[in-house]
Amino acid sequence: MTARLDSLPAGEAPAFMSVRQVARYLQLNEKKIYALLKAGDIPGTKITGKWLFPRELIDRWVLDSAHGGLMQDRLLVCGGDDPLLYRVFLELTRFHAARALISYCPGGTRLGLDLLQNGRADASALHWGPEQESGTRHPALMKGYPKHRQWILLRLFQRETGVLLAPDLAASDIQLESLLPCARNPSPLRWCLRPQGSGSQRFLEEALGHHVSLRELTALPEPAASEREAASRIASGVADCAPGCRASASEFNLGFLPLGIEAFDLVLPNGIYFRKLFQQLLEQLQSPATARLARQLGGYDLSRCGQIIWSGS
Repeated sequence: MTARLDSLPAGEAPAFMSVRQVARYLQLNEKKIYALLKAGDIPGTKITGKWLFPRELIDRWVLDSAHGGLMQDRLLVCGGDDPLLYRVFLELTRFHAARALISYCPGGTRLGLDLLQNGRADASALHWGPEQESGTRHPALMKGYPKHRQWILLRLFQRETGVLLAPDLAASDIQLESLLPCARNPSPLRWCLRPQGSGSQRFLEEALGHHVSLRELTALPEPAASEREAASRIASGVADCAPGCRASASEFNLGFLPLGIEAFDLVLPNGIYFRKLFQQLLEQLQSPATARLARQLGGYDLSRCGQIIWSGS
């Protein structure tokens, strides 16, 4: 007679389990398993119409969900790019050395939210338009993702954003209109744009308004994956201008045309907030050393750093 699954030692459970088997394995009812699947919370795959659950991934998922689990020594943040946040991560990485995996991989606001939704990151930086509209815009963007009810939105800082300029363009009276293609300008400026879904590009697109569309700009063939890459292209003479924040211009000794203030927030699951590594990140952001660095780079307001702006629960 075959022994029941719930009477077997964990190591003897099937390598791939059905909904019924994984429910017994986790001591849950099958409706709860389907609810976890719908929310994208449990690792499983559908093959020929049947759900299968790799036992190894289920074990890792349980450990990661538990306080003090395997992934407590990891912090992976993606989303929007920012020089100050990058420096804070470098400091945290130096402090922990090989004792923890700490990584900041910016690639744009929307890509960051996609990675967070798919469980590939622990948190994602978000900036999407003017600061005064962030209280409605940021939650609205988050609500487009099934897991948003498990997320919180945390304010990191406000920052000045605009256009990064080659040093020879940085005249004190330069206006946005003078950077745009027109009949009087036979040699249009080379723009280094960002991918669709980038918060910096979104801000620029709205600032252009009725002037021109992004398609009318003379842009480099490949968009820059981050603000730092865009700034480096200008510094090396490959491009003339790009969307970005004042701090990115300061880092690369570029000119800067301000367009407004934006909120730079962080989206993260409720459980990540209480991780020791994340609390250390907040402490570093709120430290006097970071305040001095923010003044040096310019364009930052850290007065609301760490404030919870929105919660889906």
